[in-house]
Amino acid sequence: MANDTAPMNPPARYPRMAVVLHWTVALLIITLMVTGWYMVDIPRNTPERAFFFNLHKSIGILTAIFIVALIAWRIGHEAPPLPSAMPRWERVAAVLNHRLFYVLMVLVTVAGYLTSSFSKYGPKLFGIPLPHWGWEDAALRDNFVTMHRVAALTFAMLIAIHIGAALKHLLFDKDGVFQRMLLG
Repeated sequence: MANDTAPMNPPARYPRMAVVLHWTVALLIITLMVTGWYMVDIPRNTPERAFFFNLHKSIGILTAIFIVALIAWRIGHEAPPLPSAMPRWERVAAVLNHRLFYVLMVLVTVAGYLTSSFSKYGPKLFGIPLPHWGWEDAALRDNFVTMHRVAALTFAMLIAIHIGAALKHLLFDKDGVFQRMLLG
């Protein structure tokens, strides 16, 4: 006897590598957003602020490595098709949201690195200084800070939409779309 809540033909799943990269990048980005929003309210010229800024930079650089791996994997592999029973507008919205994810992942990362490159502190990976792409310039740094924040806020909104859509598929549609990105 078939389960009434399970789709008759569940949609194709993502391969294990895609799932691992997705969840690794997702957890790192959530960590970056939490540390980013927390650190900006820490008083200037304190050890705590320096710690969180350096931690944020380091996790950002580590995340960039996984983002490059995710993009490289994605270039070489097509996403499994969405169920044909899904309304066309949902399929179009899903594709658009994912494309914007990739653009914003790169934009936030590059803007963050440039913010550090145009500051006196420079980019660091867990205390190891990395190459500057610029020089100390407060005006340019402030422009990149603004770009980094606006892109991060836009990204956060898209992530909220993505999570909402995923939960809709899991709890209401019960069409197997949510399960495509789970291990197992």
